[in-house]
Amino acid sequence: MGSFAIDGRASAAPEILIVRWTPRAAADVTRLHDFLAHKNPRAAKAVAETLISAPDKLRQFPRRGARLEQFSDREVRRLIVGAYEIRYEINVDIIRILQIWHGKEDR
Repeated sequence: MGSFAIDGRASAAPEILIVRWTPRAAADVTRLHDFLAHKNPRAAKAVAETLISAPDKLRQFPRRGARLEQFSDREVRRLIVGAYEIRYEINVDIIRILQIWHGKEDR
């Protein structure tokens, strides 16, 4: 996948939250890209780029996604990006991207 690899390292800017990707979330982007690439490589690239960049907006507005009450002991939220759902957790000064999937997937 090359330019879509997410190495799991934190990205940060001064005075805003750090975004970290879990291995599962990074694998989800790869899986979604690869699924689309068979039919439309250009669309696959665009979707992957959109999904990778979307969490950066959470650094300044971390609570923009709806809170998921089933995780009452943690602050887990969901961000809808087109037809995709990104689940993430806020923990002090870190946003962890947990999982990503298409809305038509059976989850």
